[in-house]
Amino acid sequence: MKITTRNASFQQWQALLTNRTKRQRSGLFLVQGVRPITLAVSSGHPVQHLIYSDRHALSSWAREMLDRSAATPVAMDPALVAELAEKDESELIAVAALPPDDLARVPVGPRLLAVVFDRPSTPGNIGTLIRSADAFGASAVIVTGHAADPYDPRAVRASTGSVFALPVIRADSHREVLDWVASVRAGGLDVQVAGTDEHGAADVASYDLTGPRVLLIGNETHGLSAGWRAGADTMVRIPITGAASSLNAAAAATVVLYEAARQRSSRMDDDRA
Repeated sequence: MKITTRNASFQQWQALLTNRTKRQRSGLFLVQGVRPITLAVSSGHPVQHLIYSDRHALSSWAREMLDRSAATPVAMDPALVAELAEKDESELIAVAALPPDDLARVPVGPRLLAVVFDRPSTPGNIGTLIRSADAFGASAVIVTGHAADPYDPRAVRASTGSVFALPVIRADSHREVLDWVASVRAGGLDVQVAGTDEHGAADVASYDLTGPRVLLIGNETHGLSAGWRAGADTMVRIPITGAASSLNAAAAATVVLYEAARQRSSRMDDDRA
């Protein structure tokens, strides 16, 4: 397949850069960058097309991606490739399928650690949180409410491909997730829901994060919604010093996820001893 003009296919893919509605309707999103594309292909995520410049020799990495993927190769005029790549210098751009927003994708078990990001406003913060969730062993990331899109190219880039390493699910409201929590509890798993807030009842280091947990991270400006505050079993705080009154939402999530990983590692060491 070769594209040298702004035909219908190019216009559809270009719209995926900025138009969330077009992404949702088409069920597609763009992936830019070496690591995100590598993880998309290696994880077996459905990739429909791999786009590359028709005037440059391909690197060994690009040839490997084309060989390993079932995607349709698309040779494109380099000026058009540059538009789709935006600021990225990668020689490939992937057109990937949106995964289903289904909470059944969350792996449920004694080590459940799901992170809820409530109404995040910036794609970069979503991507950063997804990256931290992947790094510290979370089971899934759930984005709730009126929020930025985790499949916005800026979020995918900020995740450095971790969006392909664990389930990332969008939910309309807290009610949908709390209904899922209730169903998991009905199945016999004692899931606890812990919100984060600077006025939380306990320091995060003193709260037991070793069991099945759902961690709540609030909007960057307004924190958690009233619905989530009412639905949480407890609220924990991150003790901070200095002039800062609070942490960036993604930074706060990273601190809590690190603490969860630390506690869980210590518990495994104790169990082996």
